[in-house]
Amino acid sequence: MRKFFGTDGIRGRANTHPMTAEMALKVGMAAGLIFKNGGHKHRVVIGKDTRLSGYMIEYALVAGFTSVGMDVFLLGPMPTPSVAMLTRSLRGDLGVMISASHNPFEDNGIKFFGPDGFKLSDEIEKRIEDLMDQDLSGSLAGSRDLGRAKRIDGAQQRYVEFAKRTLPRDMNLEGLRVVIDCANGAAYRVAPEALWELGADVVSIGDTPDGYNINQDCGSTSTQALSRKVHEVRADIGIALDGDADRVIIVDENGSVIDGDQLMATVAQSWHAHDRLSAPGIVATVMSNLGLERYLNSLKLDLMRTKVGDRYVVEQMRAGGYNLGGEQSGHIVMTDFTTTGDGLIAALQVMACIKEQNRTVSEVCRKFEPVPQILKNVRYGGGEPLAKEEVQSAIQDGESRLGNSGRLVIRASGTEPLIRVMAEGDDADLVNQVVNDIAGVVAHTAAA
Repeated sequence: MRKFFGTDGIRGRANTHPMTAEMALKVGMAAGLIFKNGGHKHRVVIGKDTRLSGYMIEYALVAGFTSVGMDVFLLGPMPTPSVAMLTRSLRGDLGVMISASHNPFEDNGIKFFGPDGFKLSDEIEKRIEDLMDQDLSGSLAGSRDLGRAKRIDGAQQRYVEFAKRTLPRDMNLEGLRVVIDCANGAAYRVAPEALWELGADVVSIGDTPDGYNINQDCGSTSTQALSRKVHEVRADIGIALDGDADRVIIVDENGSVIDGDQLMATVAQSWHAHDRLSAPGIVATVMSNLGLERYLNSLKLDLMRTKVGDRYVVEQMRAGGYNLGGEQSGHIVMTDFTTTGDGLIAALQVMACIKEQNRTVSEVCRKFEPVPQILKNVRYGGGEPLAKEEVQSAIQDGESRLGNSGRLVIRASGTEPLIRVMAEGDDADLVNQVVNDIAGVVAHTAAA
């Protein structure tokens, strides 16, 4: 069991354990020591989203890294995938993103990337945690060996150019009216700029962050404002990013939402037709809809499933040689371009399909009829509700009732104190009953 790290780094309520300046200082020292190899000057690249608490966490991390002799390159507000990209580009030994992704502004988090741009393994995160519990005073750098910190000019334009180059050389976005919802988050500058430079007619919303409004009634987890704006300006497509821009949800010309499963199906079909899939299938999590799996099978493609978390998707992609994978929530990973989920690049690849086929978003991006799927979140205060005998009994009963016609996935969230109860199957009424029954038992035991 890990004390601090969840499925996507360290996350919690800002200025409350574990997301405090003291913890950030310690994690900077511990991670810095682990990634110092050899006698050369080491460097860490740090980006953040637009949360108020980002200042506190950023400077505490800087203190930790410089105290063990690492130089720090500060990017300011930038998408998570840009940190992964710039860690490699700037020959960093470590990359850090300060963000709680789609969570409200009160939360914050710390994500790490290795020098190859990929998220750290569970084993390395455990080593960082173990060092944090030790007295590191004997490992501090000498007075002449302390690290320096500086802001990197031009980082945003480097990422914009990188994103633009992922489209085919002879393709642009001219003729498309695009509404982009930046969730008042990390991509509020780079995403609209990249789309405009590619020739799109761009309308931006969620692009006025104030430290408090990140993900507030906007972004990929709240698409109502985007749908309204698409209707208002008669746009061809709406793009919703989340707070750190590593996920994307699309809204079609009618204002209807298209989730990550449909987007993966769209790109998979196109890449398969052009012989661009590096393996005969894609990777997704246990939460992806059964309809996606059936659609891919109709193309003679496989769906490899992992546990929830884009890092686990990436691990499976690397192990199996896949170049496309992601999550229903909109984390879409394309290893031809990136090492982690990138909402802007995923949106560009979807728009490439639309331009190529010269059809509407609703025609291009709805590849299958989703199987009825119900998800309920049950909040709990502590303990391990899933270990309770009555919860296990309810789960077994639900599995028996669904039989071979559906799936049941029960798991604890890795980022919030929630038990997620998901079921899907061809019988919508049965699916709904199973989820309600299990969620009721979980809620009862959690309150006991």
